[in-house]
Amino acid sequence: MVERLIIDHVGHRGDGVSLASGEALYVPYTLAGETVETAAIPGHPDRRKLLAVETASRERIAPFCPHFGVCGGCAIQHWQPAHYQAWKRNIVIETLRAARIECELAPLIDAHGTGRRRATFHARMGTHDILRVGFSAANSHDIVPIDRCPILDPGLDGALEAAWALAEALKPTGKPLDIQATATSNGLDVDIRGSGPLPPPRIAALSRLAEQHRLARLTRHGELVLMRDAPVVTMGTAQVTLPPGSFLQATVQGEETLAQLVMERTGKAKHVADLFCGVGPFALRLATRARVTAMDNDTGSIAALQKAAGTPGLKPIKAETRDLFRRPLMPPELREIDAVVFDPPRQGAQAQAKQLAASKVPVIVAVSCNVTTFARDIRMLLDGGYKLETVVPVDQFRHTPHVELVARLVR
Repeated sequence: MVERLIIDHVGHRGDGVSLASGEALYVPYTLAGETVETAAIPGHPDRRKLLAVETASRERIAPFCPHFGVCGGCAIQHWQPAHYQAWKRNIVIETLRAARIECELAPLIDAHGTGRRRATFHARMGTHDILRVGFSAANSHDIVPIDRCPILDPGLDGALEAAWALAEALKPTGKPLDIQATATSNGLDVDIRGSGPLPPPRIAALSRLAEQHRLARLTRHGELVLMRDAPVVTMGTAQVTLPPGSFLQATVQGEETLAQLVMERTGKAKHVADLFCGVGPFALRLATRARVTAMDNDTGSIAALQKAAGTPGLKPIKAETRDLFRRPLMPPELREIDAVVFDPPRQGAQAQAKQLAASKVPVIVAVSCNVTTFARDIRMLLDGGYKLETVVPVDQFRHTPHVELVARLVR
């Protein structure tokens, strides 16, 4: 049955929200003021499938990707950029206000740059044993086969072709695969997940494909299959050899923007703690002027950072493997630290924020990719006596609801 709805506003996940029925109904790919035709989605009573836009908003534009609306990668390509940017910034305003956090919010910085330097392609067998390689459909495990993705960095050229070839070679296993490709200075770094144990002839076939597609490195579940050249990325003055599948900021410009904001906000600190440091995008830049203590729970990332820390011209970097969720840095351990930088995963850093709130560290720079957990952690620091300065939103995940944040707090 077709249901006609009027869209009230665009929600925090990028879906249009209709309130006419007295309850919130979510319709993807719609804008405020539009009248749309929708259909119910079984098992999702508060969601509707968009069938047609009857009355379009003046702010609506044509999406630039032919897969938009089917592929689940982008939530918004149909909105004029200025309105989209205002909406994304407003997500931060409303979330912070709900947490009773009053502060100055800077203009949104666009850090999409040349596009995303990493993509995970999914390979699944469809009906009639037809292989599909692409991205997940919106709100579904179905695979949308794609021939290109316009939001990817040019460094990922050839990644989709390589993913198809690798998936074809592993087709006899019948298992769903996730094929992650990362653009590096030396070519594509590819890691395959989901294949399970493979016999030597199959491994040999993958090696031949890695050579054929000139991959810098091919790994399977992190284990090396073939390396033609160590996959390296530049961070400041250092060259970092990436561990397979390690965390990396989505875009080059996003990383550089966040790092610049961190550098500015740590000021003249002589000893900085970089918590949840990953492979060192902040630590390696901070070490050009300060001594750094860097911690993360990923052993491979810490090993990569330790190796890169030997770059000439850098001040000492002490890189240590530590689970900051279970063993947060305690106030006595922070006594000689002039500034703390923390950039946790999406779940935030609740345990560490609690200990920071009890510390006397003069400056804290909080970086986050999740405004909800950011607000929770900042609230703890404010309650502990810190003062929040300007919050800067950064958009490196363009066309999605995701936003990065950088904030400085002083004791």
